[in-house]
Amino acid sequence: MAQRREFLKAIGALAAAPVMAHAPRAFAQGRPVRAATLTAAPGRQQIVPPEYPATDIWAFNGTAPGPELRFRQGERVRIAVKNSLPQDTTVHWHGVRLPNAMDGVPHVTQPPIAPGGEFVYEFDLPDAGTFWYHPHEKSHEQVGRGLYGAFVVAERDPPPVDRDVTWVLSDFRLTPQAAHAADWDSMFDMSHDGRVGNTVAVNGKFTARDGAFEVTRGERVRLRLVNAAVARIFALRFRDHAPVVIANDGQPVTPHPPENGLIVLGPGMRADLILDCRGERGKRYEVADEFYPRSRERLLWLAYRDAPAIESESRDAPVALKPNPLAEPDVARATRHEILFEGGAMSPRMMGRGMAGMGAGGHPMLWFINDRAVPDDHRAHEPMLDLKLGGHYVFAMRNDTAWYHPIHLHGLAFRIVARNGQPTRWREWADTALMAPRERVDIAFVADAPGTWMFHCHVLAHQHAGMMTTIRVA
Repeated sequence: MAQRREFLKAIGALAAAPVMAHAPRAFAQGRPVRAATLTAAPGRQQIVPPEYPATDIWAFNGTAPGPELRFRQGERVRIAVKNSLPQDTTVHWHGVRLPNAMDGVPHVTQPPIAPGGEFVYEFDLPDAGTFWYHPHEKSHEQVGRGLYGAFVVAERDPPPVDRDVTWVLSDFRLTPQAAHAADWDSMFDMSHDGRVGNTVAVNGKFTARDGAFEVTRGERVRLRLVNAAVARIFALRFRDHAPVVIANDGQPVTPHPPENGLIVLGPGMRADLILDCRGERGKRYEVADEFYPRSRERLLWLAYRDAPAIESESRDAPVALKPNPLAEPDVARATRHEILFEGGAMSPRMMGRGMAGMGAGGHPMLWFINDRAVPDDHRAHEPMLDLKLGGHYVFAMRNDTAWYHPIHLHGLAFRIVARNGQPTRWREWADTALMAPRERVDIAFVADAPGTWMFHCHVLAHQHAGMMTTIRVA
């Protein structure tokens, strides 16, 4: 049994192929620090099958996605980011609760990192969970070119599984020559559903044709899903399997099967699943993306090895995760703020009152939060709201548009407490809430982190065209 378990762990390590952080070293005050280095630079990668050319990318440490950084809850990390791009950049640690100065927002929390420059991020890790990192400078283009990676913080006492694997989901808009289409500032994308690509990738590779994730009957896999796409929403179905959701956006949730059997992830969102492999040896089972009905497509195959089933030591172990140290919002005494999202194609706002002006690069401002459109160079605007440190708040958000919006709040975790006036079943913690067209979503949180925090749509073309603001906690 022990040999089988070690074999599965080895296979899992090869499949995930993470680049680990450097070994711990002493902090100035004697506290141990885990250190890593990320270099953002142009590169080249074989995303599509080999009969096509490789694609010019921008990437961290040479690959898209960049290295999977793995740490442990409670550690302090120090990450040096070097910029070898032809543009300014930063790194935002999406979902990680950290000091405001380390949040990676240019002109708000730090100066942008100029070409040839370097910035050192240092922060503690209070929460275990699945997070990710990406630029917040020209992010609609830089993320679209391949600048992103998984950031995993392991629990002090994780549930026993045979493998712990990450799938970073993304897509690219490629030409027949496998080059990025050059329409980064497409007016259509900005005003509709964003830059949805034509080439879906898992861990940087097109897998729909013959990509396979090999499993052995009887094993239990912890599968971490990260949606790093700039616009695409995924709705994954694991054919003839019954995954159990154990975490949402890195935060533990009551273990439960996904609604209608679909794991729905908007851009920026994550989910941790427990997948018990009970298929037949030698057979393949489809994992399909069913979000867009007219373009349902295979993501990849679950391919069972033609090998004897194993009796997993983890099969009967509890899968519930211990909660992270989050402040519980008191909805009954919370201050309530109405947040209205407007704009985009087919919007009465756009047809009636028109655009708000021009953003960086001369593109129009097409989207609005509480009647304001903010350019994505993050400059020259006052926060939408001033919140009291330690205060309890409800944001009653209304999507008055024809499009989906994954709304991301930096620096703070919130509970999704209601949709369209009805209490949510799981009251899940999140940092990104997917709002359907015309939907109302209430989120509740404690403003326990001082600073000026971004609040924006994670369809990055929408952010680029105005759907962004800040809140200030003091």
